[in-house]
Amino acid sequence: MTTTVQTAILRLPKIAWTPAINAVGSLREGADVAELTGMLGDLGAAGWPAGMRVIVRRERPHPGAQLSFTDADGWRFQAFATVTRAGQLAHLEARHRAHARVEDRIRCGKSHGLGRLPSRQFAINAAWVELAMTAADLLAWTQTTLLDGELATAEPATLRYRLLHVAARITRGQRRLFIRIDQAWPWRHQLAEAFDLLHALPRPIT
Repeated sequence: MTTTVQTAILRLPKIAWTPAINAVGSLREGADVAELTGMLGDLGAAGWPAGMRVIVRRERPHPGAQLSFTDADGWRFQAFATVTRAGQLAHLEARHRAHARVEDRIRCGKSHGLGRLPSRQFAINAAWVELAMTAADLLAWTQTTLLDGELATAEPATLRYRLLHVAARITRGQRRLFIRIDQAWPWRHQLAEAFDLLHALPRPIT
């Protein structure tokens, strides 16, 4: 989001904007998309690939969000480039946003150990990567299946502090297994609900 791109966005007429959509095709409330390619001059002369398009999304920030220097008139802007020539703008933007979530999972995976290989030996690092990816998969599965609200989108460091590092004891009684969670822990109810959902899932067929 350079000054040139921002200036081009602010020059777009109102008729250029069309409502944005979510991945399932429903309207994305408070968001619009527009084609910016023709407002940026000769992109080929600037070294960009032939046929490249630039699409921009504007969206109202959620309450409490801090605006940056690239935001203007209460809008938050995000531009991306694509060489896909066919397709509606809203669909192309939704496709790009879905891919951005994949990249976000990769970023989170680095906090599980992907960004810190422990050895100079390939075999040790290969085992480390397998374990780090397993941790990332388990955490992603837990968030999408067992958690909701803020915890469903929380960063790994937040989940480690609130759920994974909670003080608890494993006890047995009445032929059952119990997890005794510290009653003073602020997120004990969310953790207990996650265990209940996990227990309610059907067992895989072997």
